[in-house]
Amino acid sequence: MSRRGDMTQQVGLWRLNLVRLMFILIVLGLGWRLADLQIFNPDFLRYQGDARHLRQVPVVAHRGMILDSQGEPLAISTPVHSVWLNPQDVALDEPKLPSLAVMLGQNIREIQERIATNQSREFVYLKRRVTPELADQVKQLNIRGVALQREYKRYYPAGEVASHIVGFTNIDDIGQEGLELTYDAVLTGRSGLKRMVRDSRGNYVEGGELIRPAKAGENIQLSMDLRLQYLTYQALKNAVTEHNAKAGTAVVIDIHSGEVLAMANQPSFNPNNRHGLRASDFRNRAVTDLFEPGSTVKPFTVTSGIKSGKYDLNTIINTHPGVFRVSGHSIRDYRDYGEIDLATLIQKSSNIAASKIALDLDPDELWHDFARFGLGDATGAYFPGEAMGTMPDLSSWRKLDIATMGYGYGLSTSALQLARAYSVLGSGGILKPVTFVKTDETPKGRRVFSADIMSQVITMMEKVVEPGGTGTRASVANYRVAGKSGTAKKAISGGYADDRYQSVFAGLIPASSPRLAMVVMVDEPRGEEYYGGAVAAPVFAEVMTGAMRLLNIAPDALPSTQMQVAHK
Repeated sequence: MSRRGDMTQQVGLWRLNLVRLMFILIVLGLGWRLADLQIFNPDFLRYQGDARHLRQVPVVAHRGMILDSQGEPLAISTPVHSVWLNPQDVALDEPKLPSLAVMLGQNIREIQERIATNQSREFVYLKRRVTPELADQVKQLNIRGVALQREYKRYYPAGEVASHIVGFTNIDDIGQEGLELTYDAVLTGRSGLKRMVRDSRGNYVEGGELIRPAKAGENIQLSMDLRLQYLTYQALKNAVTEHNAKAGTAVVIDIHSGEVLAMANQPSFNPNNRHGLRASDFRNRAVTDLFEPGSTVKPFTVTSGIKSGKYDLNTIINTHPGVFRVSGHSIRDYRDYGEIDLATLIQKSSNIAASKIALDLDPDELWHDFARFGLGDATGAYFPGEAMGTMPDLSSWRKLDIATMGYGYGLSTSALQLARAYSVLGSGGILKPVTFVKTDETPKGRRVFSADIMSQVITMMEKVVEPGGTGTRASVANYRVAGKSGTAKKAISGGYADDRYQSVFAGLIPASSPRLAMVVMVDEPRGEEYYGGAVAAPVFAEVMTGAMRLLNIAPDALPSTQMQVAHK
């Protein structure tokens, strides 16, 4: 018994010593760990705590505004919130998830699937740019791992009236069309950075430390006058509706500065609600769509004729009997005008007289004179998708090509490019770049024709709007108007359609000292009237009547009695 008791006592003592040793080792290990954390590696716990509770969150920069020439906002960014979640923090069986799904108008299974399939991520959007009311409801649910992020939503106060010029951004506020795209780098700001603290539920605590401030984008002030833009948009829309036309476009340019004051298209679109729209709805027809300008180029043909020295105001051209055969093809006038001068050529819009001038000139010089008006070249506006137009290939020019170019066939132009060409007439022969941005300095441009020739041609163009001309409906009370109507058949496979037209009117006002150039093109009017003087010219008259008042441009054709009263 004594021996067995000694063995039992020894085993108990051994076990006790083992426990003591283990306890000492544990204490030493804890002591070493404590010393390591507090002395040798003091930043470890701080780093681990920060990793769990601190996040560097981007601070979204405010996109710059787009303003009209008077300071009216055309594109502004308003603060909104987006709902997002951290899949690692949101439980699939979270009892409040069904309520969140109902609020967001989403399926609970889809939200759960997002959580399950994105476990390696910490950020997944649930819904972008929600209303403030909905953001408050989501916040009140207080779901762990579900939070709100502040963003900006682009809003366009003018809606469809200015949509083709201004364009729009995508959901990430990146320019996609129009001037939003052209000046995206200027409008886009630089995002900032903020250090935020998260609570135990994964939600960010208010406040935070700003690491890098956000830099807002710059504002862009356009040359467009919203008052004139509304007027142009409505007049064009009414014309397209009245004549049951396929489409239409109108451009107004300040001749002195080259600024685009108004540009409208039909059909248009609402940039604030683009649901169901096609990509083709967004194109700016005034810049991207080309058409054969028809008789609106006859002033250019006459310009080339006078410049050559072969023609002047007294030159007579025989158009009898109203039909002119060139290379087996018949060129016709509306009727037999007989012998006419250059002014009558423009007033009556004689295809035959224009053809004879073109054929009488050096083809190379005729081509380059048209090019001096800016045809076939970029306008300098830097608008996305701008088409430069086309000019005939000199190397393959035939006699018929030269003749038809004289009255506007065989070449193509955009409405903006044609308006710029007419501004050359109005500026006394100076070609200037076009701009959509307001400028304080008048661009110099370059002289391409003498002021004397331009003055002569403008005087002839005034007769178009006077009784007996083809554009009488473009007249503006108390103002002299110089213009030219055009009616071009649309090109189709194998030739030209006999029942599809593009009705055009291009004009200058006031003719005594032109300030504005305007081009109106109505595509495929399907009513009883289709001539440019009947369809497009009234749009010019309506817009310019309002423009003269809005821009406070003095009349240059007051009746004599009014002029005497004004003089007194």
